[in-house]
Amino acid sequence: MKFRYFNILFLFNFAICFSQVKDSLKVTDGNKETLKQIKTQKDSLLIQKVEDDLLAADFDQKWLEELYSNSLYDTIYNSVTELTFDEVEYPELSTELLKSRLTELSAKTPFNVEYNPGLESVIKSYLKHRRESLQKLINLSAFYFPMFERELDNHDLPLEIKYLAIVESALKPRAKSRVGATGLWQFMYTTGKMYGLDVSSYVDERSDPIKSTEAAAKYLSKLYEIFGDWDLALAAYNSGPGNVTKAIRRSGGYQNYWNIRHNLPRETAGYLPAFLATMYIFEYAEEHGFTKPKPEVAYFETDTIRVKQMVTLDQISEATGVEIEELQFLNPSYKLDIIPVVKGENYTLRLPRTVIGDFVTNEEHIYALAKAEFDKREKPMPQFFEADTKTTHRVRSGEFLGLIARKYSVRVSDIKKWNGLRSNNIKIGQRLTIYPRNSKASAIASTSKPTTSKAVSGTSKIYTVKSGDSLWSISQKFSGVSVQNIKDWNDISGSKLKPGMKLKVSKS
Repeated sequence: MKFRYFNILFLFNFAICFSQVKDSLKVTDGNKETLKQIKTQKDSLLIQKVEDDLLAADFDQKWLEELYSNSLYDTIYNSVTELTFDEVEYPELSTELLKSRLTELSAKTPFNVEYNPGLESVIKSYLKHRRESLQKLINLSAFYFPMFERELDNHDLPLEIKYLAIVESALKPRAKSRVGATGLWQFMYTTGKMYGLDVSSYVDERSDPIKSTEAAAKYLSKLYEIFGDWDLALAAYNSGPGNVTKAIRRSGGYQNYWNIRHNLPRETAGYLPAFLATMYIFEYAEEHGFTKPKPEVAYFETDTIRVKQMVTLDQISEATGVEIEELQFLNPSYKLDIIPVVKGENYTLRLPRTVIGDFVTNEEHIYALAKAEFDKREKPMPQFFEADTKTTHRVRSGEFLGLIARKYSVRVSDIKKWNGLRSNNIKIGQRLTIYPRNSKASAIASTSKPTTSKAVSGTSKIYTVKSGDSLWSISQKFSGVSVQNIKDWNDISGSKLKPGMKLKVSKS
């Protein structure tokens, strides 16, 4: 393969040179063209190449062998803010204490966590000005870090690399940078494809926490294999290997990140300091007054199911009683909140362990209802929604699509479809077109006091739970009753049921 590459490269360069020489030899004399003999000269670029830094050239060659045909420099630039290294007054952390802690941290990690005034400035600036956002990240990390650590350990990588996802995406799986890098690890489209991440109209595995972490581990392993230094590997992950080798050349052959930092792109120059500052703060979070609460959903409290038929997160929410927002959080790679079924692909659904049994028990019935609904949606819209049922909702502070959908007894996917929304983001004051499923839901939603339940007329009905029943299967037995209705009317917070349990299935 390497021999073929050099042959092709030689022929390509020869053809270009010959074409240029031939064009330069043509001399027009009336209608005749004659060729003059011009003595060739050595290409000045070849002379310069002999003087190139051999170490940097070796790095370049290794990377070209890994990925020659792809763009190497339009890589995973992130949204790291421009860091300043001005002195920050923060008396709660003395310089001597910081030096001592950084020495301890450096001893247990392969990263060069050495004290310098610039790093001290970044750490103190974060502690002084970003406490609220850091606490939110610490809360989120309780869910993501266990899965990161598992994949990093599988690839024999330093576990501290988990902090890189904070610098890259602020732990937002659907984060997208200005240049198109996407997901927790901010993969560009071509790099993601190269490392096996599927990107289609329905799915973007760059947003899948486990699959993208596995891809990031492979990518970082290759970068470390090339550079032999974790600081340089991280810099290459951010700006591309080519920018790192150029910085090595411009600095006169230095290999320490801090010695070449001034020759790196501005974003990358602040990249490693931001990473090291984040690592320090997370490792000494409790010492700085941060709390580490238990997450609402822990990674080990969830499990996955291979999906056998196309189904939406709305349908799964109705079937299991899990809020649509929680399903979106657990399954961020499904761009349209739809899980497709594609030949040769295994798409999975992540659910809380407490509802896995409910889903599996009713799996075939759920798929049958989903299929019937998809078939129905092929008909023209006017057959379903009449003009007099249309209403306009003005988004208020604190509202989100899931809440609005429950208010009008419709689905999140319906609201997105009616209003041409490509994401779940809405703004205060935004007007949304809604087609309530029935007049009662419309009347309830239009009142000043919002509610998440449907009104069911008549006297209260009682249902006795049988073996194999779930909240969803019970709700299907009574017209106009949802899982949330049953939860509200019976003061149920979870989804566990016991045979013989008495449940209200209508509002008294």
